[in-house]
Formats: sequence, structure tokens, C-alpha cells
Amino acid sequence: MDLKTRNARPDDAPFLAWLILAAGRSHVERGVWEVILNLSERDCLKFLELLTITKIPHLFHYSCFLLAETESRPVGGLSGLDPDILGYPKLMEALPEVYEKLGKTAGGTTPKIIDSIPPYVKGAWVIESVATVPEFRRRGVVDRLLDEILDLGRERGFRQAQLSIYMGNTPAQRAYEKHGFRLLDEWPDPYFEKEIGAPGMARMICDL
Repeated sequence: MDLKTRNARPDDAPFLAWLILAAGRSHVERGVWEVILNLSERDCLKFLELLTITKIPHLFHYSCFLLAETESRPVGGLSGLDPDILGYPKLMEALPEVYEKLGKTAGGTTPKIIDSIPPYVKGAWVIESVATVPEFRRRGVVDRLLDEILDLGRERGFRQAQLSIYMGNTPAQRAYEKHGFRLLDEWPDPYFEKEIGAPGMARMICDL
């Protein structure tokens, strides 16, 4: 397969929206973004597309993403970031711009599902939003992307990397273990299980 990787651009926003939504679904049908936004898939994608191109960078901004593509189109991607610089506080700063473009007012309360998401490991390089289009899965796309994003973390001086998975997603856990990740802990949550269908989330970490 003729595959190359590159940094994402603003014009990748539609693909990034799909990628973020797919990563949020993991191995279940209804993912975290559907719960947070309580919108149809079409409207979720519209929201996420705008979210990737805000003026303020954050963990879901296009500038954090590395994409894998064939000659014709992107087929997978993930993001890597320093959460102290581009974490959730920056996301909250960027959200009003998205709501303004949609002609809506940002909600005044934080969605309850956010409390179910485990915190970042202090000082770790964080990997988020890992997904591949269905017909290119199990063809080494994520392996290549992970190798490159972990190298980027090393280049930036990080000594550990972190990612989170849904509890019960054994194939994903095994795939990450091949890249040196190990299970750090699990965060079971009844509300998360009720809304998502997975018992909770788990944190994985590796040395760089």
C-alpha cells in the first residue's frame, strides 16, 4: 500500500470531524460526542468540523493531527499534544467561536459525561482521537502513525506518553501494548456505562 503521512491542514476539517467522531465511538455505537452534544450524527460532524479550525488551538485542533493518506485521500489519523498547553482549558476557550458560527449560545453547564473521563498523567505526551477508515483497518495505518507521533513526543522532550481507551476494547489495548504501552489504571463509572455502553475508560502509558 502506497501510504504517506503528513500534518493536517485546515482543509482537512471534514475528515478530522469524522475521525474525532469515530474515535469517540471506539468499539461502541454511541460515542462520547453524541452524549456531549446530544445531536444527530450530521450535526455532530458539523460541530466538530468547526471545532478543528478555531482560532485558538486545543486538543482537537487540526494543528495537533497527523494524517495517513493514499494518493487519493486521508485514511487515518491521530493527534499528539502537550496537555499543559493545548488541553481542556484551551478547548473551553475555543468553544464560544464554534457556537457563534452555528448561531447558538454555548451551554452554561459542563456535560456530566466529562466527569467520567480520566485526567491526564502529569508531564505525559498525550495521544488522542485515533481512528482509521473501515476499509483500511488492520493494514498497519495506526502502527505507522503511532510510531511517528511517539517520535514527535520524544523530540519535544517528553519521557512518557499517555492515551485512553474504553474499558473492554481488548483489540485496541493489545495493539497499543505492541508499541510499549501498558495499562496504568481503569476508571469504571456507572453513568458512563449507562450512556456509552462500556464500563468506563482506562489509561495506558508508555516510556519514551
